[in-house]
Amino acid sequence: MPHFIVEHSANLAESYDLQALADIIRDAAAETGVFPLAGIRVRFHPSEIYTIADGHPENAFLAIVVRLGAGRDMETKNRAGKTVFDAVCGFFGDAMTNGHMMVSLDMDENNAELSFKANSVHRRMNQ
Repeated sequence: MPHFIVEHSANLAESYDLQALADIIRDAAAETGVFPLAGIRVRFHPSEIYTIADGHPENAFLAIVVRLGAGRDMETKNRAGKTVFDAVCGFFGDAMTNGHMMVSLDMDENNAELSFKANSVHRRMNQ
């Protein structure tokens, strides 16, 4: 963990390199030192049908839900979340202040007793 699940309005793909943004999210998460690189997953899900605020055709959104394992204190989670959020907002540049862009990031912590995982990537990266 963590998993960065990114839902976005489909119109973002017309103007932005979303693969580059996925890499930015991964790199920002890794650079926090909070999350093990082998556990980071970033996946995008475009919303083809949506309406935003006043219905302006240039309105766009990107909503990130971060699922993470239990055990980190609030200050650590807040710092890591803000680091990734700031990197995403920086990617969109002027659109965040002068455009039609909305970005959100929410963190959900898993219940350790109800979270089952198998991951050979950790083992491979540690060899």
